[in-house]
Amino acid sequence: MSGTSELPTVEKPAEKAKGLHPSLYIVNWIFFSNVTILFNKWLLDNAGFRYPIILTCWHLIFATLATQLLARTTSLLDSRHAIPLTRRLYLRTILPIGLLYSGSLVCSNLVYVYLSVAFIQMLKSISPVAVLAISWMWGVADPSRTQLLNILFIVFGVALSSFGEIEFSWVGFFFQIGGTLFEATRLVMIQVMLSGEGLRMDPLVGLYYYAPVCAVMNLFVAAVSEFPRFEWNDVVQTGFGMLFLNAGVAFFLNIASVFLIGKTSGLVMTLTGIFKNILLVAAAVIIWNTQITPLQFLGYGVALGGLVYYSLGYEKLAQGYVAVKNYVVSPGESSESTEGGRGKSKRWMFVAAGVVIFSSLLTVLVIYHGHDTIKSQMERIKIPQWFGSS
Repeated sequence: MSGTSELPTVEKPAEKAKGLHPSLYIVNWIFFSNVTILFNKWLLDNAGFRYPIILTCWHLIFATLATQLLARTTSLLDSRHAIPLTRRLYLRTILPIGLLYSGSLVCSNLVYVYLSVAFIQMLKSISPVAVLAISWMWGVADPSRTQLLNILFIVFGVALSSFGEIEFSWVGFFFQIGGTLFEATRLVMIQVMLSGEGLRMDPLVGLYYYAPVCAVMNLFVAAVSEFPRFEWNDVVQTGFGMLFLNAGVAFFLNIASVFLIGKTSGLVMTLTGIFKNILLVAAAVIIWNTQITPLQFLGYGVALGGLVYYSLGYEKLAQGYVAVKNYVVSPGESSESTEGGRGKSKRWMFVAAGVVIFSSLLTVLVIYHGHDTIKSQMERIKIPQWFGSS
């Protein structure tokens, strides 16, 4: 699985943290999310395993077995007992959502064959547009004029990025748009069908129910599209260990998502997601020497700006500006004049915003100065034979 879907967030009142600091959960999620995407791209584009649907099937079979094992040996999936799984609920809710999830995963992996990771991340900026449009079609959202203008701003930024892409592929573009629509429809259906009945699923419980459905569906698709041209030698060349490691990393992303949800606010999650995407673009440029044009930089910046405004709104951005200004001018007074949880939230926002700005500058420097040196060093790394032949 590509790990491309947006995480649900829950606003919670501030309380004394127990256990690990929330920043560790954030770093953990960023690591597994980005590694999963880069790993999938490498397998499909560099390792010679050009079977994106079969790879998705393998991920889902691995996830089905792993969730069954966790359900019997740990308490991570105990929340599934709160869901009254009847035949009606399965056929009307789990099955259609699982089919949409399958379509999202297939398209998300297929697109790596045609487009660069950097450009894919730019196209993903349009996800909120798809979610809002489908929510409006289902009658669960009534977008305001401000939201529509904000959406046009995001679309304009994505369009600029597309025009600036050097190795543009219409096939890859439509696969990415298709995956975005599948995922947006799935998220809206979860809101309408599950939340409407007072039911909630964390990502791991959702995977427990959806993975078997998706695996069967994808096997039928692969039987028609990829099994006729499948060669066992491609598996041997890629390496059994590499495929097991890839499926394991993708599965651990879901576990990381479970531990992250509820540990942070929606504001921090939004800024974290932007930071993650910027890191991913930088990593893709370093590894594959992807060329990013100035027009793409401009378009991606416009899209990210629109995404931040859409996610936070003017009031939160204004509050964030005031918090940063107060913190810079008089950090001592700022921390004393705020009540516990709100003060921590503002400091988090200040740190996260600073990290985003710093990482943006770092990305530009890496793209224009560092990629050749780092890439030459990476080519010297030797991989054991069990993990595929070079």
